[in-house]
Amino acid sequence: MSNEATPISGNIEPLMDGHGRPINDLRVSVTDLCNLRCQYCMPAEGVEWLSHDSILDFEEITRLIRVFISLGISTVRLTGGEPLVRRDFPTLAGMIGKLGLDDLSITTNGFYLERDADALVAAGIRRFNVSLDTLTRERYAEITRRDVFDRVIAGLGALEKFDNIGTIKTNAVAMRGFTEQDVLAFAEFARKRPYQVRFIEYMPLGGGDDWRAEEVLTGAEIRELIEQRYPLVPVIVDPHATARVWRFADGVGEVGFINPVSEPFCGSCDRIRMTADGKLRTCLFSLYETDLREPLRAGASDDELRKVIRDAVWRKELKHQIGDAGFRKPERPMSSIGG
Repeated sequence: MSNEATPISGNIEPLMDGHGRPINDLRVSVTDLCNLRCQYCMPAEGVEWLSHDSILDFEEITRLIRVFISLGISTVRLTGGEPLVRRDFPTLAGMIGKLGLDDLSITTNGFYLERDADALVAAGIRRFNVSLDTLTRERYAEITRRDVFDRVIAGLGALEKFDNIGTIKTNAVAMRGFTEQDVLAFAEFARKRPYQVRFIEYMPLGGGDDWRAEEVLTGAEIRELIEQRYPLVPVIVDPHATARVWRFADGVGEVGFINPVSEPFCGSCDRIRMTADGKLRTCLFSLYETDLREPLRAGASDDELRKVIRDAVWRKELKHQIGDAGFRKPERPMSSIGG
C-alpha cells in the first residue's frame, strides 16, 4: 500500500463536480468535541460524542489530506467541534503544514488561542477565524453558556503580535432579537482592532429542531444598520469566497457578510468537508456521506481512495435547498460536521 499520494500530473485530473465546478477547498474536522455550548449549535447537555476509535488519528488525517492535494485541493481549513481541544493539535497542524498547501487555516472559538498561538503559527497556520458572537461578557455567557469572554479576547490579542499571518477574522452568528444591539459595537470594533468582523446568517444546523427562518437576521439588514452611522464601500473578493466584504468609506477597517440563507452562493461553491470520523460530505447540508475511514483502514491504495473521492464529488449537490419545499436538515449538527 502506498502511503504517499501521487503528485498531480498529466494523467490525474483535478476534482470536478457534476455541475462543472472545480473543487479545491477542503474543510477538515479533527474532533466533534467542544468546550462551549452555543445555543445555535448545541444543547446545554446530553450531547452524544463520537467514540474514540471512530476518530481518525493524525497519520490518517494527514494521509487523506495528501490524497486530496494530489487531486487539486490547495486550501485546507481545520475545524471542529473545537479543534484546539484535541490533544497535541499543533503537532497535527505541523504535519499538515508540511504538505505544500497554498493555504492552511483554522476556525476556533478562541478559548485556547492564548496558549497555542505560537505553536499554531509555527506549524504553518496563516489564517485564523475566531467565533465571537457578542462584545459583552454577560451576553457572551448567555449565548455560549460559558463565562469565558475574557479568555477569547486574550486569545485574539495573542495573534496580533504576528506579522506573518493574514487578517484575523471574527465570526458572529447573526440572530434576530440578539445580534442587533451588537452591530454598531462590532463596527466600531472593526475600526479599532486589526480584525475583519464577519456576520454569518443563522442556519438550520443546531442540535435541535428549533430553527425558524424569521430568526435569521440577514446580512443586508446588518449592513443597513451599520451604514446609518458608517458608510461602506464594497471590496472585490475571490468569486469563490463565502464572505462579501465591505470596507468603511474612510478606509478604516472592514466587515464581511456570509449570507447562505438570503443570498446563497452555491453556484460558485468549491468546497467539500471531511468529518472527524472520516466521512466525506460534499455540502454542509448533505443528507448523504461517503466513508473514507473504512477503505483507508482496510488498506486501500491512494489510487483507490482517489476513485472513491472523485465519485463522491461528482455527485455534489447543486445547492443546499434552504427555503425550498421539502428541505431536510442533515442529521448531524454543525459541531459534528465541522465548519
